[in-house]
Amino acid sequence: MMKLNRAPTVALVAAILAGCDAMPVKRGDNPDFIAASASAPIPQQYNNGAIFQAAQSRGLFEDYKARQVGDLLNVLLVEKTDASKTAKTSVTKESGAEADYSQSDLSNAGGLFSIAMSANRDFAGEGDSEQSNSLEGSISVMVADVLPNGNLVIQGEKWLGLNQGKEYVRLRGIVRPVDITAENTVLSTQVGDVQIYYGGTGAVADSNAMGWIMRFFVSALMPF
Repeated sequence: MMKLNRAPTVALVAAILAGCDAMPVKRGDNPDFIAASASAPIPQQYNNGAIFQAAQSRGLFEDYKARQVGDLLNVLLVEKTDASKTAKTSVTKESGAEADYSQSDLSNAGGLFSIAMSANRDFAGEGDSEQSNSLEGSISVMVADVLPNGNLVIQGEKWLGLNQGKEYVRLRGIVRPVDITAENTVLSTQVGDVQIYYGGTGAVADSNAMGWIMRFFVSALMPF
């Protein structure tokens, strides 16, 4: 009887499941969060001999707030969410039936036939879920685009190298110029269509990640 070698099969399954792991996050691997570079300015002509020089001019009422592609903007992260959900279900059903039948035959022998049925069903279910998240800090991003209505599309990422790994914050969204303060800052709660990602890489992040075997047993592929 020919025996099958299970080692290649096990190795193949392990390789497939390992390939399902998310690729490690790296700086600049997502174009949606890469810092945008400013376009080259148009060379200005010098008025030789004149007091006013266009290359050194600045508007009398112009400030230093972000308004053009490539300008920096400081976003203050003040995210905090609290969610709670409770569900209770109770179902009760009762039913019953009873029948009596009596008769006498020719020998005057009496007989009695009785039927009694009852059913009772009871179901109770209860669920409770709570979630709380908080993110505070700041991140400097760049203006990637200026929309026709004047709103600014901002994007950027911030990386911190710590012991045994790195932590990162990524942000992308749309800002109204009117929401930018005189200090060139804006709250993250005022950023529209915002995408904020916070995570880490390295030994500490890997120790908190579930292995591929355990992910298989808790996935929808596990029939039990």
